[in-house]
Amino acid sequence: MNGGNTDFLLEKRLLVLSPDLHRRVTDTEFALQHILDRFRILFPEYTDHTQLHCMTVIDFCNVLIGPEQIGMMNADEIYILLSACYLHDSGMGIRMKEYEEFKDMLPCDRYIGSHPGAAVADVVREFHHEFSGLFIRKYSDLFDIPSKEHLFAIVQTSRGHRRTDLFDDNEYPPEYELPGGNTVCLPYLSALIRLADEIDVVASRNPILLYDIESLTDEIQIIENMKVKAVRSLITNRDEFIMVASAEAEDIKPELLKVRDKMQKTLDYCRQVADERSPYQITQKRVEIEFT
Repeated sequence: MNGGNTDFLLEKRLLVLSPDLHRRVTDTEFALQHILDRFRILFPEYTDHTQLHCMTVIDFCNVLIGPEQIGMMNADEIYILLSACYLHDSGMGIRMKEYEEFKDMLPCDRYIGSHPGAAVADVVREFHHEFSGLFIRKYSDLFDIPSKEHLFAIVQTSRGHRRTDLFDDNEYPPEYELPGGNTVCLPYLSALIRLADEIDVVASRNPILLYDIESLTDEIQIIENMKVKAVRSLITNRDEFIMVASAEAEDIKPELLKVRDKMQKTLDYCRQVADERSPYQITQKRVEIEFT
């Protein structure tokens, strides 16, 4: 781990700094229990996007921040990050009426036009970070978000878990002002959630159904399932992430190397965001694979 015990680091710190904001996070977590489970309707054979994944993302954020930096974060930053961790995949579980409402606000027609035969699930997966942002805005009252400024910050951090430009000063200001006088560093919060989401690749994230390779007919899906089955754990220290893979996975080593390279690319980007747009740092520099 990164310089000491990081278990529940954000949660404990928020409870000390602001019991009210801690309660709001807990209420959001409760409200999302059934909403996040709905992702299985569109994605019955896809990697887990329920609260278990959200909690793993929070655990990784705790490790990335570490005891050395947690004291630099104010209550609003912690509240926004925890809320975004729970809400970042809410777009995966939208209902059809929400899909029909939201898709006209996004460049979905362009995607569908360039991908003949794309199903609703394909469109949702492609734009799920944007669907999440729209979902959070529509149901912000359900999540008891304290102000429109907090709402903007949570939406941006949730969207920031993939593809958005974290160097865009309008979308991700490094000192975004909130009611009460606190400022929050949106580039850093978004870099944290993007990297934490990227490194959640271990086999325990995926339902046993995914491992029933013989029941699948799609060759791409078979390879994807073999990859997620192969990664047994992810070891984190101050300098690197180590993907621990099964020795039997040597047969798909080229595919696992692609996973590593993708993680490395995300790590490099998020490190740059933290270095250039925040007072914080991400200390990890490398992603490695060990076969055991």
